[in-house]
Amino acid sequence: MGPSIRAFFDEPTNTISYLVWDPATRRGAVVDPVLDYDMASGEADTASAEAILAAAAAEGVAVEWVLETHAHADHLSGAPLIRERTGARVGIGERIRDVQRIFRPIFGAEDVKAEGGDFDRLFRDGERFPIGGIEAEVLHVPGHTPACVAYRVGDAVFVGDSLFMPDYGTARADFPGGDARTLWRSIQRLLALPGETRLFMCHDYKAPGRDHFAWETTVAEQRAANRHVHEGVTEDEFVALREARDATLSTPRLLLPSIQVNIRAGRFPPAEANGVRYLRIPVTVKGR
Repeated sequence: MGPSIRAFFDEPTNTISYLVWDPATRRGAVVDPVLDYDMASGEADTASAEAILAAAAAEGVAVEWVLETHAHADHLSGAPLIRERTGARVGIGERIRDVQRIFRPIFGAEDVKAEGGDFDRLFRDGERFPIGGIEAEVLHVPGHTPACVAYRVGDAVFVGDSLFMPDYGTARADFPGGDARTLWRSIQRLLALPGETRLFMCHDYKAPGRDHFAWETTVAEQRAANRHVHEGVTEDEFVALREARDATLSTPRLLLPSIQVNIRAGRFPPAEANGVRYLRIPVTVKGR
């Protein structure tokens, strides 16, 4: 029997979080939870994470894991609330240490714990662990960031920021440590899985001509119809397409707050002497 899965779509950040569980044991995990954050006011709200916890309670699911696919650049993580309420462990790929080394000096984040210590578990590529009676496997799929992983849980894979729905394509690869050629090779690893494997996206933006959001597809559908990596597309063609498209993309609206929170496993920076917590915004002057 495969896992049971409920999706939670956050339209302000176009992010899909998941509650996944073993129906036999009712033990489960939350994948990529969102903390609601208003950039203009600086106000954070736990409503999205609360909705996942309410669903888990309604289904009788004991949440044992929070699984982050990477340090997201477009939303803040809701992991701390779920860990606090359930005792779940927060896991991420072990290459998060590389991402922390890149961004710790940019944000002056001296409180970030050494060697990924803000997280409870750093997963190795190929590592396996149980979600109830279902085996989960970690797949290192870098390219969007150096630390990206996908989680294979039974017949389902939570792909993070690698593939999007077939009619939309693939994730960008121009963030620090990202690389289009590496992303291609990671995607080929996912597309080598059995065709019937269910794939669950981390984001959806409604491709032109589609009037609804979507987040579930299969390996076979991606091979046949993904507009960037369908069968017949070569590695060099993909790299040229991806790099050209990335050159046109703007900086994600929540990149600066997201990264400095997410390299801390969703934790805000420590409060200053006045008791207030502040996010840092590095300033650059164009042309200098």
